[in-house]
Amino acid sequence: MAKFPEPPDVDALKSIPPQTVNLEAGEKIFRVFRTEGPYPVSWNTFRYFGPTSSRFDHHLRNKVGQPDNGERGVLYGAIGPRAIPTCLAEFFQGTRKINRKDGVPVLSAFALTAPLTLLDLRGSFATQIGASMAINTGPRPRAQRWAQRLYEAYPRSHGIIYPSSMHANEPAITLWERSTTFMPRHPLVHRLLSDPALKFVILETADAIGYPVVDP
Repeated sequence: MAKFPEPPDVDALKSIPPQTVNLEAGEKIFRVFRTEGPYPVSWNTFRYFGPTSSRFDHHLRNKVGQPDNGERGVLYGAIGPRAIPTCLAEFFQGTRKINRKDGVPVLSAFALTAPLTLLDLRGSFATQIGASMAINTGPRPRAQRWAQRLYEAYPRSHGIIYPSSMHANEPAITLWERSTTFMPRHPLVHRLLSDPALKFVILETADAIGYPVVDP
């Protein structure tokens, strides 16, 4: 059997008890996002257009099979003491260059206002559901189809926690729009990547992961 096959149907997944992680109220979530260009968002908004090239987009395509705006939204981030480097490694993985100006990128952090539950894809649950750890590294269109089925099979879950393949398996998260009610009114951190205050952590991360810092 392939290590990363197509997902089973929703009923098959429902028969498997979920392995989850609970994030408590006050947990800090960090994210990097663009405020200009394609699919701009703000610190507390989810992206409802999709699926894009992001791994766990659970959006449904339109009638002709194209990405579209719909009812499903997603927010990618990271938690833990290495959350900022993880966000940078994940966000800029496409070019493997940290561009502090293109699209006016921002680093933001916020604290959850209530506990939420994430499906845990960092261990044996990935195998139990018929995939493997390859769900975190394999073809993204297939991972998106898994995300769609997981979203439908586990309606009490608010997203996914998974190991960052770009930053030493540090915890990365995907929040679904089910968690919008747990967003605070104000962020804890909200700085342009071009802010001098972030220069040290950006240069330190760039050196650690081999991404050059490029500013047009």
